[in-house]
Order: sequence, then C-alpha cells, then structure tokens
Amino acid sequence: MPRIDPAEVEFSAIRAQGAGGQNVNKVSNAVMARYDVPASSLPEPVKQRLLARADQRLTEAGVLVVKAQEHRSLPMNRAAALARLQALVDAAAEVPRPRRPTAPTHGSKLRRLKEKAVRAQVKSGRGKAGWE
Repeated sequence: MPRIDPAEVEFSAIRAQGAGGQNVNKVSNAVMARYDVPASSLPEPVKQRLLARADQRLTEAGVLVVKAQEHRSLPMNRAAALARLQALVDAAAEVPRPRRPTAPTHGSKLRRLKEKAVRAQVKSGRGKAGWE
C-alpha cells in the first residue's frame, strides 16, 4: 500500500463547530487537511482511481480536503485527518475485480417460462363474462 508523505499534506487550523464551552472562541483546534493528488508522489494508477471517485471532498483541481474536529487537541486532529486521507488512498490502491457477466441457468429459464405461462392463464381468465 502506498503511504502518504505528510510533507505533501497542507494543514491549516480552523475553529471547530459545535459546543465547546469557554475555550471554543479562543482556540482553533479543528484541522483542514488539503492533499493535492495530481502533484503527489502516489503511483499513477492509484492517482487515477482516487481522482475518478465521486467524492464531495475532492475539488475540481483534484485536491482532497478533509476536516477533522473530533478531538480537543490540534495534534490529535492532525493525526485523525492524516489517517482519514490514508484510508482514502488505501481504498483507491485496491485494484477492483473485473466483472464477469453470467448467463441465466437452464433451470432458471424454465422456471421463468413456467411462471409466465401461469400468469398468462390467470390473466386470460379475466376476460368478459360472456354478457352480450
């Protein structure tokens, strides 16, 4: 699995959302991590799979933006953001298995045709009652 180089990640401290008591207006403990995927040192296939994901954290320029605010300390939130970025890269590093289309079995075809005949019989009995 390719590892993210922390030097390639741009961290910025921001104010965390939600309740925090007296400390909330003084300290910026949340972290915004920005990872430029096209300029990174990841292998090219991993970059392509990462950029092909339909993820709202990915900008038009190919920058992954992750926000971490679950901890009360800045270093722990930095580590959490880095771990989340690494999890995204790990998911993109797995090569998807090719899909092999399968044909329906002979038995399933026969069951479908039998059920179709039963349905047709039921529907044919719904005609007019012969009132003329």
